[in-house]
Amino acid sequence: MEISSAAFKDGEKIPIQYVMPGAGGENISVPLSWKNVPSGTKSFALSVVDPHPVAQNWVHWLVINIPSHVASLEEGASRKKMPPGSVELKNSFGDVGYGGPQPPKGTGDHPYVFTLYALSVEKLDLGANTSLSTFKKALEGKILGSATITGKYGR
Repeated sequence: MEISSAAFKDGEKIPIQYVMPGAGGENISVPLSWKNVPSGTKSFALSVVDPHPVAQNWVHWLVINIPSHVASLEEGASRKKMPPGSVELKNSFGDVGYGGPQPPKGTGDHPYVFTLYALSVEKLDLGANTSLSTFKKALEGKILGSATITGKYGR
């Protein structure tokens, strides 16, 4: 399985429009597309996490129940044009949906790891306030495949 973004290549800098207003951006969710999905996939889940030591796995986006026929999320989809049936959960900023990079000044480039999971179930029953650890626990035993792309951002 492969995931990519039209906005940046793996390991490259995330463009300014996708970062939080507090860091000079517009907080537009990143466009993503994927291919070579495992057979038997019934839905997808997405996580965007900053594992930098300062950020301590800060959650920028959690999405569950993305239908299996979907192969992309368009730019700015969060809170506006998500595929029917998909559910956005709260991020570490306390908002439902996408929250772009906003690393503390002087902490260097932070990695933003976008992970797409192909799941063997159609739906996960998780509340909006689900933590990253609960999200990961809910995926256990259901992952048919996964793919990641990492964008960087610092200020």
